[in-house]
Amino acid sequence: MIISASRRTDIPAFFGEWLVNRLRAGEVLVRNPMQSKQVSRILLTPERVDALVFWTKNPENFLSSLPEIDLLGYSYYFLFTLTPYDATLEPGVPDKTKMVELFRQLSRLIGPERVVWRYDPVVLTHRFTPAWHTAAFSRLAGELSGSTERCIISFLDDYRKIRSRMRPLNYTLPDKGLMGELSGQFAADAARSGITLYTCSHDIDLSSHGIMHSRCIDAALVEQISGRSVSRRVKKAKSQRHACGCVESRDIGGYSTCTHGCLYCYAVSSQEKACSNRRLYDPLSPMLCDHLRGDEIITTALSS
Repeated sequence: MIISASRRTDIPAFFGEWLVNRLRAGEVLVRNPMQSKQVSRILLTPERVDALVFWTKNPENFLSSLPEIDLLGYSYYFLFTLTPYDATLEPGVPDKTKMVELFRQLSRLIGPERVVWRYDPVVLTHRFTPAWHTAAFSRLAGELSGSTERCIISFLDDYRKIRSRMRPLNYTLPDKGLMGELSGQFAADAARSGITLYTCSHDIDLSSHGIMHSRCIDAALVEQISGRSVSRRVKKAKSQRHACGCVESRDIGGYSTCTHGCLYCYAVSSQEKACSNRRLYDPLSPMLCDHLRGDEIITTALSS
């Protein structure tokens, strides 16, 4: 079983203590976001967990937990989102110069093959133009050269819940021609820095630029870092979009709990809701920013 921690929130940035407590306990409870009375008990023993996949924009406070996670016997890798945006789009993410150095530090600790760079999403506005992105990506690729082996890019998804937040920026959505042109420029700059470029969940063929569809939850990478054979046991994730190459995983996060405040985030309904939920955070609770109410049906999730 692969554990995703998490598409729904930034666990390394905000909830590292809770995660370590759950690993020590060997289990976690996760409420079904669509059926609130349904709760899954997910067993987290090292024997059952093939790998932990950490999604983050800022793992600074989490680095001190990695030695214990190693001692507990878990394999893991990071999906580190690092974009060039300022507070216009990412008001709660620290200065990017600091994040570049943190990326390098993490890479030195665990190896570049275990730190995957996400340049995600590509947002186009009158300020954040294709030329601006080309220059910004080239600069970041150079700064991260030697600290990662792969980069995953994606373009903004126009989710209904983000439109009111994004509308003041007068954003535009690229057509496939512009996506291909910009991705090709990214790929060339990435290659010069020794980084292979992939796309995430876009139904577009960029193979002419040497760009393949990514697998953020990647069975091959899990096998590489864990030494376990998982490809025959896991299937393509059914709950993700058609073009997504991810394999099945169990996500242990919670929606509307991340307070980075990124305007484009689909996992947060509002900053007010995220702040309210974070006030419920208890590092000793078996659930993230949540507690059992007494009327739930709890089932033990089967390993995948």
